[in-house]
Amino acid sequence: MKTLNQEQIDYMLAHGELPETIRHAADRVAVILTQDWCPQWHHMAGYLADLAERTEIFVLEYNLHPQFRRIMEFKENVFKNHQVPYVRFYADGELVAKTNWITKSSFESMLKPKDGYF
Repeated sequence: MKTLNQEQIDYMLAHGELPETIRHAADRVAVILTQDWCPQWHHMAGYLADLAERTEIFVLEYNLHPQFRRIMEFKENVFKNHQVPYVRFYADGELVAKTNWITKSSFESMLKPKDGYF
């Protein structure tokens, strides 16, 4: 798993979407915006290492970031999601699914191609 860097965060906040370098990092990409205290996030983090060979996974524990409030408001107002963890799935650079906490088997099923997408 990789952590979103400041340049990538700044792009997201300015443009309302993740940069192409993230969206096209692999055929399949998952981006997780979460907070470190979240029990559901801890559960997901426990199984994500097993899935990292099949997809690029980017994470931002935004409550630990100096721009916490700004990132949280962006996620809630622009991405329209108030829950953590929040997961965005991309296939070939296009957003194809959004979800919150999911089990390992559900996450794995999101990685399987369906009509060219997850």
